[in-house]
Amino acid sequence: MKIVLLGEPMGLFMANEPGAISEVKTFTASIAGAEYNVAVGLSRLGHTPAYCTRLGEDPMGEKILRGMKENGISTDLVMEAPGELTGFMMKSSTEQGDPDIAYYRKGSAASRISPHDIDTLDLSGCGRLHVTGIFPAVSESALAATRRLIRRAVALEIPYSFDPNLRPQLWADKKQMVATLNSLAEDAETVLPGIGEGKQLTGYDTPEGIADFYHAMGVKNVVVKLGAQGAFYSEKGGKRGVSPGFPVEKIVDTVGAGDGFAAGVVSALAEGEDLAQAAFRGNVIGAVQITHKSDNEGLPTREELGQIILKGKAGA
Repeated sequence: MKIVLLGEPMGLFMANEPGAISEVKTFTASIAGAEYNVAVGLSRLGHTPAYCTRLGEDPMGEKILRGMKENGISTDLVMEAPGELTGFMMKSSTEQGDPDIAYYRKGSAASRISPHDIDTLDLSGCGRLHVTGIFPAVSESALAATRRLIRRAVALEIPYSFDPNLRPQLWADKKQMVATLNSLAEDAETVLPGIGEGKQLTGYDTPEGIADFYHAMGVKNVVVKLGAQGAFYSEKGGKRGVSPGFPVEKIVDTVGAGDGFAAGVVSALAEGEDLAQAAFRGNVIGAVQITHKSDNEGLPTREELGQIILKGKAGA
């Protein structure tokens, strides 16, 4: 299935040794961005992700465009922006927990996307849309473009999933962040908050309360990520429960776990699986990803996913 993603892919420079980013001498160049990670995951599972973004005509933009093609991500919705720069980020090396990250994305080509750009897109043949709360926070025009794409999807009866993916540092204040992200979730088929994110966005401190908040808005599916405990899933007027966390041999880097989870859930729903099965797949792929250093290196193919499930442990 062709699945549209909207966001900002960025260059990624990963530190090759531990320590403060300012003191690291060598880095490995890669590609990052939540939506890019999800797109890679979807492609490896046999779907056709189409990435909607703007890239500068610079070496980083060229690298990202090449990376998309190499990973089976459609570039039909990519807009090239001569004279503009492609954003990038730097990530520290850590043996456990979250690494330090420095962003260089203000004024980037992607941040200058407009609703007019969205109006020119050919969405024929698209079966689903996936958006996160990161890109709308990058700029006012990115927020307006996100709203326009959601409206177009709804008008075309294309279901969309929404991962809040909170980045408080990108918002003017928490009140604006909460109001904006909840408004973007209103027409979603599926919302994928983490338990901590859900508390901030809804004011409820249980997965059941978070799910009920979004169901009251009209959201059909809510899957609340619970970290090592797995995920709570709830279908409006239907089944709800907890899909246990998938065992992990060793945690290497937690960055990208939520994106792997999203790829699992979105791909399963696109294939007609029920919400419980979708949450399980999300748990497995999220677990696999945290056993790898790169943001998307560990995302499995369909065959690898089956083997991992049979083994019963990620990274084994």
